[in-house]
Amino acid sequence: MVSSGSGRQAAGDRRCQSCGGHWPLTTPRACAGGATANSATNSARPRPAQERFFETNEFRAAFESQHIGKVFKAYRNHPRHLQLFGKGLNQELLGRWLGLTQAQVSKIENGKPEQNLEVLRNYARILHLPQHLLWFDFPGQSRLKSLPTKSAGDSNRDGSLIVPQSQDEILLANTGMDTLELINRIRSSAINSSTVDAIAIKVEQLCCDYPHMDARKLIHSGREWLGKMTDLLGGRLSLAQHRDILSNAGMLALLVGCLENDLGDQTAAEATRRMAMDLGKDAGESGIVGWSHEMLAWFHLTAGNYRAVINAAEAGIQAAPSHSVAVQLYGQQAKAYARMGRPEEVHQALEKGSALLDNLPFPERPDNHFVVDPDKWDFYAMDTYRIVGQDDLARRNALEVMRRGVKPDGQIVTPMRNAEAQLTLAVIAARQGETSEAATLGIEALQNGRQSRPSLLMVASELEHELDTYGQRAGADFRDLFNQIKHMS
Repeated sequence: MVSSGSGRQAAGDRRCQSCGGHWPLTTPRACAGGATANSATNSARPRPAQERFFETNEFRAAFESQHIGKVFKAYRNHPRHLQLFGKGLNQELLGRWLGLTQAQVSKIENGKPEQNLEVLRNYARILHLPQHLLWFDFPGQSRLKSLPTKSAGDSNRDGSLIVPQSQDEILLANTGMDTLELINRIRSSAINSSTVDAIAIKVEQLCCDYPHMDARKLIHSGREWLGKMTDLLGGRLSLAQHRDILSNAGMLALLVGCLENDLGDQTAAEATRRMAMDLGKDAGESGIVGWSHEMLAWFHLTAGNYRAVINAAEAGIQAAPSHSVAVQLYGQQAKAYARMGRPEEVHQALEKGSALLDNLPFPERPDNHFVVDPDKWDFYAMDTYRIVGQDDLARRNALEVMRRGVKPDGQIVTPMRNAEAQLTLAVIAARQGETSEAATLGIEALQNGRQSRPSLLMVASELEHELDTYGQRAGADFRDLFNQIKHMS
């Protein structure tokens, strides 16, 4: 049953009846169809809708017209909105989602078709318009029915969006060259705009591999490509090319530094972090500077230097106040304040991070380690809920983090997040006296293949502390495994 004045269903069901979209786990935002937890005029961005939301005659005609204004009209006057609110969404609300005034929305709906590709992509991302219905593509994606290196078994027979899976497929789809050709061009100093674009795509893919690829394998690739960038910087480049290569080198340095820290080499990680900071400043990339501060905040957090976390995060926020890294920096502050026993500051940091996230466009590659999306933010909130003792909220977020981190075929795509979610559930179980279940969950988390050693040790220590309440033999199997990991070189 729909509750009065909102699109929510009965307790426990997190889908909106107005569009079938999911309600968020943290602060209230809009559902996919425009309904909100509080009112129909909430200014937050809409949530993703199910495919059937776009299967109306109005939408079909709007997409065929290749006129984004007609798509806006079809969205605002969707039957679900009429059913729920008795009228369509107004232009003012849609404008707030899109960063436009009511007058601008009216002009777009009734004027000539928008021709700026980046503007069209931004509108499509915010409204979560299905790629296969659009008349334009996104970077790294293609509506073509086949790719040069795609196997027959992977083709989409219904003509829907194809997202290239391998690094070579992504390069081919965007630049027409594969990794081998890219390397040959770099070696021969045949640097042009296509080569620079291919390098950027390669670097982004490496950053997207971070959550799941073996750390030692990925760090080898990251260092190898960082060496290539260094060689290029010593060659003949235009000013714009030099800046782009500096930027890509900065991103690679961030990636390598994170991997060094994951593997327990804090000295190397700090040196590489400083390199990333310098490269970011030289390239004029505030985001890279912000992420270098975020890495320092992370290092301090896992070392127990909570006051230093606050300072490092504040420096990063000042360096990149409107970049997605600022969202994660607020999250690091919330984690530190929680461990310092300052709940009011925890609340303030979470509110600031959530407010900034709501104003940012949804990332093109949410699997990129150096972007923040709602899923990652819910993961950060899980940690703070666990520390401040809000076990119901911590459990809710942990279960959702684990659900989102597994593909339909059972493959875990975010093993590090899943491990911390398992440890969160283990901590909660221990607090409730269920020591056997706590130990079992803890062992499963410690045996996860892809790990960030400092973060894993930090959260596992919390479980060990909870088990101490029941004596030294409580959770003995978990303790034995944890001690082995702590003493590994």
